[in-house]
Amino acid sequence: MAAADKPVVLFDLDGTLIDSTDAIVESFGTAFRVHGRHPLPASSVVALIGHPLTEMFRRLGIDEHHVNSFVAAYKQHYRSIARQKTTLLPYGILALQQVKAFARMGVVTTKTGRYSIEILQHLQVLGYFETVVGFEDVVCVKPHPEPILTALKRMQVMPGPEVYMIGDTSMDVESAVAACVTPLAVTSGYETAESLQRHGCAVFEHCLQACAHITRTHVREPTMID
Repeated sequence: MAAADKPVVLFDLDGTLIDSTDAIVESFGTAFRVHGRHPLPASSVVALIGHPLTEMFRRLGIDEHHVNSFVAAYKQHYRSIARQKTTLLPYGILALQQVKAFARMGVVTTKTGRYSIEILQHLQVLGYFETVVGFEDVVCVKPHPEPILTALKRMQVMPGPEVYMIGDTSMDVESAVAACVTPLAVTSGYETAESLQRHGCAVFEHCLQACAHITRTHVREPTMID
């Protein structure tokens, strides 16, 4: 592997580039109902988005012996509704168009990689990315550095300050720091600005602002947004 010859920008998905909140909440509700339980408030689910499904169900009170069954019920329903209930967040396509002009891009998510690829293809943005690293591609998920390092290995790039990880949770930031790349946080997802600012990284309202920051660092041209 070599040092990056141009900037590399890695994106989280949920809350950063896409909004699949409705699909996630509905699928959790279905999983609970299938098992004869009342669905929990949507806010309880939303607060955990970004964690692996197994961990989310554990934190929602499902015992270890039944977690896999709940996950299977979730996935069966999610697969049937994900496309129609997932959208790009505002400014998402503009951010990708801006970065494509001067950088390489990848996705690092805790979602299942196969489903992520299907969603990105449905949203007509898969072609922007050289790699998509999902839950099944690693042993340790974020905040461990392995997902980011796996993406960089596939792209044949070494970690460094010109590699950026854009995400909406502390797990994204911590993973970036552990992988020795530059974290940029956005508040378009599931964590507050105050919480993200505790990590000492730059925090933006959405991914286009984060990408404009990268553009200003590497390109002497006007950006799409200040």
